[in-house]
Amino acid sequence: MDATTPARTTARTAPRGRNPRGQGERLRAEIIDAALRLLDELADDQALSLRAVAREVGIAATSVYIHFADRDALVLAALEHCHADLLRAVDNAESGAADPVAALRARTALLGAWSREHPGLYKVLHESTLNRRTDMSFKEEMAQRTTTAIRRCMDAGLAPQGDAETASLDLRTAVHGAVSLRVNQPELPWPPLEEQVDRFLVKLVGVPPEEG
Repeated sequence: MDATTPARTTARTAPRGRNPRGQGERLRAEIIDAALRLLDELADDQALSLRAVAREVGIAATSVYIHFADRDALVLAALEHCHADLLRAVDNAESGAADPVAALRARTALLGAWSREHPGLYKVLHESTLNRRTDMSFKEEMAQRTTTAIRRCMDAGLAPQGDAETASLDLRTAVHGAVSLRVNQPELPWPPLEEQVDRFLVKLVGVPPEEG
């Protein structure tokens, strides 16, 4: 799955053939992709069943257990894969930026767009009880990269000198709060997320407002 995972397609109805010898990793990847599609739809890891994942892939449920001991193990692997894809997408978004502020805006905008397109995955990644039951420290890399992006703005003289880690924490808290409220209360008349995020960047990081 990449950062713009397509909507769930119709589940397979016919059993698939056995993977050729040496292609166990291919089946594992298909199981993870199926789990991500279902999690995005369900928005709740507790509602996911390994049987449903097996049906989505077109295999017997016992084949899922060959790769994952239980549901938590599968969900954790799926979320880690999703997060790795997001990191790559953020890198791509930043790569074309003209300066550190543009790069910070690009990464923040991409994460906001992803959460809007995949509210179910967002809830599981950040709001599920799995966060309390399992080590999800892989998410720290995204936070560290945001801190680095803010520090680059400060070093370039495009934001006031200060504690980049504190500014990063404040920014992430504000953005996640804005996203979570939209995901959980979509009926409210929210302003455009992009405009709100830009206000966070100006007030919390100190970068100049976006022109235009």
